[in-house]
Amino acid sequence: MIHSMTGFAAGSAEFAGGALTFDLRAVNHRYLDIQMRMPDELRPLEPALREAIAAQLARGKVECRIGLAARHDAGSPAQLNQGLLKQLAQWNAEVKTVLPQARDLGVADILHWNGMLESAAASGEALRETALELLQQVLQDFAAARSREGKKLKDFLLQRVGQIEELRVAVAPRIPAAIAAYEEKLTARLREAMQGDDERVRQEITLFASKIDVDEELSRLQTHLAEMRRVLNKGGAVGKRLDFLMQELHREANTLGSKSVDAEVSRTAMEMKILIEQMREQIQNIE
Repeated sequence: MIHSMTGFAAGSAEFAGGALTFDLRAVNHRYLDIQMRMPDELRPLEPALREAIAAQLARGKVECRIGLAARHDAGSPAQLNQGLLKQLAQWNAEVKTVLPQARDLGVADILHWNGMLESAAASGEALRETALELLQQVLQDFAAARSREGKKLKDFLLQRVGQIEELRVAVAPRIPAAIAAYEEKLTARLREAMQGDDERVRQEITLFASKIDVDEELSRLQTHLAEMRRVLNKGGAVGKRLDFLMQELHREANTLGSKSVDAEVSRTAMEMKILIEQMREQIQNIE
């Protein structure tokens, strides 16, 4: 299955200490880049959340936004973060040692310090389990969205592959006739310039014919197009492989155009390059 690197999914879940929300969105990128946006209360869960995301995604710039609405009631009163409280006391003492005239931290300062008040329920195992379960649910929705978009990209690319193959098949029979006509015209000019030296003319024509022969380019085009179909049907993380094939296809189409001695062949080469560029743009979104 082909997956797009772009996608979006969201979800929410409630637990004893409140409610969690997850937003997951991604755009194309050369490698996997995960950016986490979350409250400080959830920072201890960040390694596990990153690991869960990396287990399902190979490439893309991923932004994960997590919201926590803690519920404070009589059964679950807010509590002071003892570790942070001790750290603030230590910092306060160190500052006073250097700056004796500095104002001590007040109760209001401490209570409004980010992360100082926490819910007992929200800081427990229930929060961890809820967060990981919700992330898995969001990742499933995200994978489905990326899969749907990937199916569209695959169909688009296979259509372009078919169009290039049609152009290749249509132009192939024109090549020998075009070369023969051009050789005949060139032969007349060379004989006039070389005053009837047929051996020299024959050598020049043979050399020129080898330079404008595009049988190898057409053959390699066919090989690369077949490989495109194989890779697309195989699926998986194939974006980099497809991008490499685009370079190869463009090289052959460009050479076909540069060797052309016929207007129709030149037009065909240009049409091929347009289709290849369309594919290249879309492949940037494939994982």
